[in-house]
Amino acid sequence: MKRQSLRNAAHLLAATLLAASGVSGQTMARRTATIEAIRNYPAFYSGQPVLLRAELQQDGERASLVAGESRIPALVKGGVSGSGLLEVRGEVWDLGRMHPDDPRLSGRDLRQFLGMDAGASWPKPGEIVIVNVTGAVAAESLVAPSVRNLALAPERYADQHVTVKGQFRGRNLYGDLPQAPVSDNASRDFVIRSADSAIWVTGKQPKGRGFNFDVTSRLDTQRWIEVSGTVKWERGLVSIVAQQLAETSPQAEANVEQVNVAPTVIPPEVLFSAPTADETDVPQDTKVRIQFSRDLDPATLKGRIEVSYSITQSRERGEPEPPPVMARVGYNPGARVMEITFDPGLERFRIVEVRLKEGIVGTDGAPMKPWMLTFTTGGS
Repeated sequence: MKRQSLRNAAHLLAATLLAASGVSGQTMARRTATIEAIRNYPAFYSGQPVLLRAELQQDGERASLVAGESRIPALVKGGVSGSGLLEVRGEVWDLGRMHPDDPRLSGRDLRQFLGMDAGASWPKPGEIVIVNVTGAVAAESLVAPSVRNLALAPERYADQHVTVKGQFRGRNLYGDLPQAPVSDNASRDFVIRSADSAIWVTGKQPKGRGFNFDVTSRLDTQRWIEVSGTVKWERGLVSIVAQQLAETSPQAEANVEQVNVAPTVIPPEVLFSAPTADETDVPQDTKVRIQFSRDLDPATLKGRIEVSYSITQSRERGEPEPPPVMARVGYNPGARVMEITFDPGLERFRIVEVRLKEGIVGTDGAPMKPWMLTFTTGGS
């Protein structure tokens, strides 16, 4: 309770200091998104200013944004309204990643608005995700395909053959998108960007007549590429299965809208791991894969990944210390995946502990909380 009180006091003090200093937040670029993407990847979009194409539906005090079969709750400022298909501007709030005393929530009865019971506990991350709507205008018709149009309205172009131009961004080297799509050869997939929008390209390496881009290096990310292929939209991710690629000259772009938002720091989190927590009978030749919600600074990983057998189990066996674990750690920044391999394999019937220690930070400097995975190997 004391720690909670101190944390709450710190939030209130921060809000007071910001108000006193006249600093209202930090500037972030607004990015295009879809409701399905936000719902699938709340950790990535939380705190982000976004632009959506959706209908605004209101029922008394409750409001929702709706696009096709996708729906997400919305908070709507006074004076914001509209009918039909709209271009909606707002900020994504994952309530489970915010605190009840967050200054942005001041004066809002979110429990009543979202139908939560009066005695219900605060939601967990990802449980209740909303869009704080700040503006809406009638949506323009989309005709010619472009990176931006595909990102805004993928259902309009899904399974169609298109040709678009975009800036090469490597294998998501700048964290433009929340995750990589499922692909037969993921190591060669890459992202292209135009203004406030980005999509994936799969199916071909980024090379052709007169060019050969490296998906792992930023050296080529000032160059542009033309992509022809079929649009796919799965799990909230938009991609083009490329059939033809060609280098092209940089294209004129609209200015990216910069938005002043509350100065929040959203730390990286572990989204999932394989093996899973407390899994048993894990093969001795297993590899540990850990997926993160946000980009990590690879330089902060060194010396902060610890793999060991359980010292408690070893002492129960009469061993003074557990035997060492020979582990190799690799990190794929494009996929936000850490892979740990063991050579030779793990010992039979051992409890294995994987620790991500304090000091790991995201590319924006947000610190990650220490994390631990425990699993038990089998006998074969």
